[in-house]
Amino acid sequence: RGRMRLEKCYFCSSTIYPGHGIMFVRNDSKVFKFCRSKCHRNFKQKRNPRKVRWTKAYRKTHGKELAKDPVYSFEARRNVPVKYDRELMVKTLKAMKKVENIRTARERRFKEKNRKIARIIQSKQARDEIKKSINLIVAPLAMKKKTEVKETITQSSKMAMETEQ
Repeated sequence: RGRMRLEKCYFCSSTIYPGHGIMFVRNDSKVFKFCRSKCHRNFKQKRNPRKVRWTKAYRKTHGKELAKDPVYSFEARRNVPVKYDRELMVKTLKAMKKVENIRTARERRFKEKNRKIARIIQSKQARDEIKKSINLIVAPLAMKKKTEVKETITQSSKMAMETEQ
C-alpha cells in the first residue's frame, strides 16, 4: 500500500495534497510549491511571509504559536534510507506517539498562558475605559449626591472633632 507524499506550501506552510497546488521552478532549478494561487501570487509580488498575517511564519515570529521547541526537530524530513527492521519500527512508532503527546501538552500550556495574559490585559483595558468614562455609567445626579454625602460626612466629622476639643 503506497503512502501519499504531503508537501508543505513554501509561502503559508499548509499541507499540499497530491494533485493539488502549483509548482514553480526558478531558473536556478529551485522548486517552490504553493497550496493555492493566493500563495503563488503573494510570492510573485515578493511579499515576506513573516509579515503577512495569515501565514504560519507570521504566527511563529509574532509569538502566536510555539516556535522554538525541540519537539519540532523530530518533524524534520530525513532523506537517508534505512533498512527495514521490525523492532526499530515498533520503537519509532512508540517514540512518535510520545513526541506527539509531549507536543500537544506543550502547545496546550502555551495557549493557556497566552489566554491568561490576554485576560489580564483585557480586564485592565476595561477598568481604564470605565475610569475614563464613569460619567456615562453613573448618572450626574448620583455623582452630585455622592459628593454631597461626602461633604456632609466631612463636615460632621469636623464638627465631631471640634466638640471633642
